[in-house]
Amino acid sequence: MAEIGIRPRLLVKDVMSNPVITVDEEAAISHIAELMDKHELGCVIVTKKDGKPIGIITERDLVTRVLAKNVNPESVKAKDVMTSPLITIEPDATINEAARKMSRLNIRRLGVVYKGQLVGLISSKDILSVMPELIEAIQEKALIEGEHIAQTATEEGMGLAGYCDRCGGWSDNLKEANGEYLCEDCMTEVG
Repeated sequence: MAEIGIRPRLLVKDVMSNPVITVDEEAAISHIAELMDKHELGCVIVTKKDGKPIGIITERDLVTRVLAKNVNPESVKAKDVMTSPLITIEPDATINEAARKMSRLNIRRLGVVYKGQLVGLISSKDILSVMPELIEAIQEKALIEGEHIAQTATEEGMGLAGYCDRCGGWSDNLKEANGEYLCEDCMTEVG
């Protein structure tokens, strides 16, 4: 795929969201909820005074740790509600690695950290948004490679393994005839 101008692997940095909205660990939950509403976000990253990311607050955290417990949002700080530590990934990791990490840890978001600095956020939604293009690219590559293998096998007089285009049966020795790949039995009928 690289020879036709497509990078063979999609990286986290290609699909991550940035910049990331962050809040100090001492911020009131009411302020965080307003920020999330204003910026239409599903989460914010919680940082220490020095800017180092230490956790994440998601919509789910607000519901389960504040609303469901009938806690006053003015009296609760980010550090009391956040999920910590923030699970991170490098920007040069593949989206497959990110997806596997999310699945293994049963989470939907990863902080993207480069040299100790938060540079972005990748979510399962970000990964899903590029899946149709990835599937199309994989199918196109398989089609190109399949045509090349079939052409090479035909030129060398070798048979291919697969299903016969005429009878649908499996054969380890398909031969090409008039644009169809046929098993030995169907080949003799064409004969």
